[in-house]
Amino acid sequence: MPSRRSLLFAIIVVVAALGLGAAALLLTGRERIGELTGTGTALIGGPFTLTDQNGTTVTDASFRGKYMLVFFGYTFCPDVCPTELQVMTRAIQSMGAAGEKITPIFVSIDPERDTPEVLKSYVENFDPRMVGLTGSAEQVAVAAKAYRVYYARAGKTGTADYLMDHSSIIYLMDPQGRFVKHFTYSTDAAALAEALAAATSVSP
Repeated sequence: MPSRRSLLFAIIVVVAALGLGAAALLLTGRERIGELTGTGTALIGGPFTLTDQNGTTVTDASFRGKYMLVFFGYTFCPDVCPTELQVMTRAIQSMGAAGEKITPIFVSIDPERDTPEVLKSYVENFDPRMVGLTGSAEQVAVAAKAYRVYYARAGKTGTADYLMDHSSIIYLMDPQGRFVKHFTYSTDAAALAEALAAATSVSP
């Protein structure tokens, strides 16, 4: 029969092996997470192909080199969307020259009604730098999924007079298209401008 010392040594070896295995598994998991998130940041943003208010096809790569301030909504929105776009506009304009490095982007989640022509007349009410994006239902769905945006038609579906339920978050993406920060509906223009200035003053 093995001595008590031999048995204790065997137990220690088994525990150590299990510990090393767990550590390796954890490290592998972290590496896989790193592959998905880059630097452990939120999985927000990604490839999309949409049409701007001038009828030009654009992709996420079209905005490389500048920060993107992105909001998803629709032109028939009675309150939230115009309010948020006004907040974005005032914030960027108040930043002066520093605001030139940021492109405000409004992505429609209502492509059935928000044609490029409709978007063009709508975004002209805000900052002249604002880009309005729309596309097919499938293209919009891809973009919304990349940004973790919820949206759905509300009320009666058999009429053109309907509202859209949707999340109301503003996303800041860096010049490489990576997620930097998000802002909720409660963020006012002054707070947004301050946060944008801080976030964009640091080279990515």
